[in-house]
Parts: sequence; structure tokens; C-alpha cells
Amino acid sequence: MSPVPHATSLRRAPVQRRSAERLARILDACAELLDEAGYDDLSTRAVAERAGVPIGSVYRFFGNKRQMADALAQRNLERFTERVTERLGVTGDRGWRHAMDVVLDEYLDMKRTAPGFSLVDFGNQIPVGTRRAEPNHRVADRLTDLLSGYLDREADDDLRRTFLIAVETADALVHLAFRMVPEGDEKVIGELREMLRAYLARTLD
Repeated sequence: MSPVPHATSLRRAPVQRRSAERLARILDACAELLDEAGYDDLSTRAVAERAGVPIGSVYRFFGNKRQMADALAQRNLERFTERVTERLGVTGDRGWRHAMDVVLDEYLDMKRTAPGFSLVDFGNQIPVGTRRAEPNHRVADRLTDLLSGYLDREADDDLRRTFLIAVETADALVHLAFRMVPEGDEKVIGELREMLRAYLARTLD
């Protein structure tokens, strides 16, 4: 079953399997319509029609389309984390440079293939909450918790700051790469890899 977004993004968290499956259909429909029509033309009614559910089912989980898009962003983060964890589990301990490549490769693959991801990704288009709830803080905190054990490092404030700077840098340059070429300019992505390796080596070597 698809990951369920964090309960804070939902009016009501699904309890039964059928409810969780209905929520997944709503978010899948939201993602498809984002690609087709964009955020401005997204509506809860259109999502309900695409998902094949009553409009009341959408409002059971979300008060408006912004909450729905944020839940999609949080589901994206859950899926991203699962993909990174799975790949690192398969490849084993090959050092932090390999881990960094896995993180970046999985992000780029979702950017290219996941419905709605190009607009919403992890929420960068939808600022919500306090500073600590901002999307890049979400991602940096998740990567710190995920990779600290893999790197045999304590998840302290220094490591969180290091990953936040890396995430902010990657976010800016990946967006540049995809503005230049629809599938992402490989030269810009190559420069990003080199920048991240040089920066992270100061802390992780």
C-alpha cells in the first residue's frame, strides 16, 4: 500500500484499509491533474471526479487544495525515503559518496517520472508552517536521520546543518537543470555532484 501522509496534513487520518485506499486514489488524481492543468486550475471537485469518489470524501481529508497538495508532497517524501532506504540496503556500505549519489539519483528519477512531482516535489512550491516545517528542512531532517546510522555519525546539529546546506544547494541547481532542459541538463547535474562531494568531504571524510 502507498505511504499515508503524516496525519498533520489531513483533517482525519484513515483508519481502515478502504479509507486509506480512497485517500491514495485522491492523491493519485491530484498528482495527475497537477501535471495536466497546473496548481492554479486544480480543484477539489476535479480531483473527486478523477478519483471516482464523492466530493465529500475529499473534504473528509482536506479542507482545500493547498492541504491536498501538501499531503501529496509529504507522500512524495515518504516514497523518496523508502526508495533511498531500499537501494542502500541492496548496495550495502560503499561510503558516503555512494550514498549521496543514491539520494540524488532517486530524487532525479522522481523529478522525471513521478506524476505531479515537478510542481509539488516535497512541498517547495507550497510554504507551510514554521521554519522547521519548511520543505527543505523536512528533507534535510529526514536524510540526517536516515543516513546518520549508515555513516556511523551522530545526528547532531552540525550534521543537520550540513545536510540542510546540501539540500538547499541541490534544490537550487536541480531546478536550474530542469529549467534549461526538460529532462534535466546533465552538465549542471554533473557540476552539482562535484559541488556536493567537495562540500560534504569537509564533514564526512
